[in-house]
Amino acid sequence: MIVSIANQKGGVGKTTTAINLAAALALRNTRVLLIDLDPQANSSMSFLDMSLVQRSMYEAMVDDTVGIEGILQPTRHATLTVAPARIALAKLEARLVGEIDAHFKLRDRIDRVRDRFDHIVIDCPPTLGLLTVNALVASSHLLIPIQSSYFALEGTDDLLETIDKVRNRANPALQIVGVLITMHDRRTSLARDIRGQIHHVFGGKVFNTVITKSVRLEESPAYKESIFTFAPESTGAAEYYSLCEEVIDRV
Repeated sequence: MIVSIANQKGGVGKTTTAINLAAALALRNTRVLLIDLDPQANSSMSFLDMSLVQRSMYEAMVDDTVGIEGILQPTRHATLTVAPARIALAKLEARLVGEIDAHFKLRDRIDRVRDRFDHIVIDCPPTLGLLTVNALVASSHLLIPIQSSYFALEGTDDLLETIDKVRNRANPALQIVGVLITMHDRRTSLARDIRGQIHHVFGGKVFNTVITKSVRLEESPAYKESIFTFAPESTGAAEYYSLCEEVIDRV
């Protein structure tokens, strides 16, 4: 499985989901690669000391001699490896403009390391630009996190249109594995209404697992840990492990 976590809206729990889905898959003793395609590098920072990271996905994408194999970093999870990002990734789009295979760069890089891993999780930037399109072209599945808030569904039409374009040309096999409701506050009637709206739009694609608001989930990246090592008994850990099981069942 190669799964992209994508939504062009920021602040929807995309990186939190990428970090903790990857960690949950690793807990199942499967070999997992987390690819950070977001120039903000929050997924990378959650596992790595960035002062020690010399090369990133920027070098992997622009230099054929480096590739993903040249930037891999181990983590405290024995079977979880990270391909880190740095702010230089923000320059990638301008660098690749006009290249005939620009949309296929990531897929070609992944092909060279695919047999080393059972699962690959890709954290996309909060845009629908070339980086996200590269992720969609390279993926077998897409997971869409949607925040349980008033403007939850704003912009989803653009995302679905991009998915259709990728399916029509570059990657007909791309499937939406599911829609994940994040930052949910079960106590409010507004959150319940929004959950109903999301189910109305996406139907059976919505995961049964809902990620509730959690201070522990917000804190864990600051300690360079997933929720499973930072607060293994927390609600957040239980919810993300439940999500992992749902993803495995659907793939």
